[in-house]
Amino acid sequence: MTQLSTNSVIAKIMGIIVLIEGIAMIVPWIWAEGAGETESAFAFRICVPLTLLVGILVSLCFRSGRTDFGVREGYIVVALAWIIASVIGMFPYMLSGTTEDLSSAFFESAAGFTTTGCTCVDGDEMSHSLLLWKALSNWLGGMGILVFVISILPALGVSGQFIVRAETPGPVYEKTTVRIKNSTRGLYITYISFTLMAFILLLLSDKVCLYDSIVLSLGSVSTGGVSIHSEGLAFYDSVYVETVVSFFCFLASVNFIMYYNLISGNISRIIKDIELKAFFAVIAIGTILCAIGMLLNTDLSLTEAVRESLFQVVNVSSTSGYTKNVTFGWPTACQFVLLALMIIGGCSASTAGSLKVVRLLVALKLIGRGVIRRIHPRSVVAVKLGGEPVSAPIVSAISVFITAYFGLIFLSVIVLSIQGLDAETNITTTIAMISNTGAAFTHHICIGNFSMFNAGSKFFLSLIMITGRLELFTIIVFFTKTFWGKKR
Repeated sequence: MTQLSTNSVIAKIMGIIVLIEGIAMIVPWIWAEGAGETESAFAFRICVPLTLLVGILVSLCFRSGRTDFGVREGYIVVALAWIIASVIGMFPYMLSGTTEDLSSAFFESAAGFTTTGCTCVDGDEMSHSLLLWKALSNWLGGMGILVFVISILPALGVSGQFIVRAETPGPVYEKTTVRIKNSTRGLYITYISFTLMAFILLLLSDKVCLYDSIVLSLGSVSTGGVSIHSEGLAFYDSVYVETVVSFFCFLASVNFIMYYNLISGNISRIIKDIELKAFFAVIAIGTILCAIGMLLNTDLSLTEAVRESLFQVVNVSSTSGYTKNVTFGWPTACQFVLLALMIIGGCSASTAGSLKVVRLLVALKLIGRGVIRRIHPRSVVAVKLGGEPVSAPIVSAISVFITAYFGLIFLSVIVLSIQGLDAETNITTTIAMISNTGAAFTHHICIGNFSMFNAGSKFFLSLIMITGRLELFTIIVFFTKTFWGKKR
């Protein structure tokens, strides 16, 4: 194969992503035509052919070949992929008249692909086909469009390792097999299998129709949490539905490498995994604390308090953001617990967002080491997880990430405060966006509906969603002089 410029390869990858998006749009288009949704069908009649045409032309116009593809190119591909996907994905909302302006359409699309799941449109006002498109956006963004594209990169003469480094959620990417191509294939097989299982189990309920089963299965496995009804999951009034949705949100927020170990029969690695144990502990402690808060401040029985708490804790920890109530009418103590869980998030290499449990563990270990060294200044204490020492570069990277995470929250709250909304709304909205949970604790916001923000704030919130989904630095590096300097 001939040597190609990196620009040609990047353009070809973008073309493939646009093509995938166009193919995905066919499903809601068919639904819109069959359901007689005139406005939505009109939008998809325009969007689907044009998206497919652009994707095919760009993909075919650039040849495959070897190229000098490095870290910088990996970051460019990942950032462009999510921005282009969000831009293309906003046109069905805009052309159908569902959103009032460009900022709302882009917000809606970005919320879909980043699995934030929030909206600026009343759930009862959005057509079924557009909700299906948003759920598909959740599903594509959950595992990552690029995780799929990586499996075909060797044919383009490109190594996928730099894209994996920039796109995969979590501080460490551990290959499940020797080749990245096989690794991504295994991840998607697991992802698709979970989706099908969730769909079948939901369909068994007499309270969930075919359409709802599709949307809920796509939303739960991607931890996107797209809401069909304005009442949230309370609409179904079913413990069974709540359990199925929560169960798959939990499964999707566990490190997917654990499932490879399970299939491989390597049970010992699952049992010894410190992050998985910690995730169980976080959910258990969060449930207990919320249940106590509910018992002390409400009239709920012990069983009801535990049920409500477990459901909300799992769905906040997984960053899916599903709720059962129109507003978060929870005691203040419970809100603080849920806010902490929203910041912690799920496990690395999962579809969940936010800090990730493994980073919390390293941070706690660092605090412990700091205390020991205060007492014994000359001691040498290694940071260990599961009995294994964590390398200094990883510890440093995690420390920097946590600092940047809270720094971005602080700066974002200041920017949002320009609109003049109250501090509670600004703080919880920022955390909801950067963690990709999509649900904030304020009387202004009803099940993740952020329509009260103006156009400028919506664009900013969309950027925060994408930044949070891409682990901060994939976007932050674009604002540094070093990134655009001479290639090294």
